Amino acid sequence: MGTWRNGRGRLTVAGQDAPVEVELEIAASYGTRRRGLLGRTGIDGALLITPCNSVHTFRMGFTIDVAYLDRSLKVVQVHTLKPGRLHLPRLRARHVLEAEAGAMERWGLRPGTRVSVDVPQPG
Repeated sequence: MGTWRNGRGRLTVAGQDAPVEVELEIAASYGTRRRGLLGRTGIDGALLITPCNSVHTFRMGFTIDVAYLDRSLKVVQVHTLKPGRLHLPRLRARHVLEAEAGAMERWGLRPGTRVSVDVPQPG
């Protein structure tokens, strides 16, 4: 994908049995990337933050799963972060995917998994 924009889309996780589709929010502007999931009590689906290679959970109200993705949307690492934590930058990461704790395991998201993002075209 070329230029990312704030909005909604669909994340597809290439699973072993069948692909898993997840509602997706995209945070691409400075303000939406900075805000992330702050002030929320949960999320349905996932949030893609781009470009991004590090996150924190200071002032977060819930535990999240974090997947670091490379340029080709392949998962580099997956972690669960409790509120008040900071992760150091992942050098190979270009995007970060966030979801409620436990979601990524249910989706089969692990290092090496490739995901795709479908964004509706305007008009």
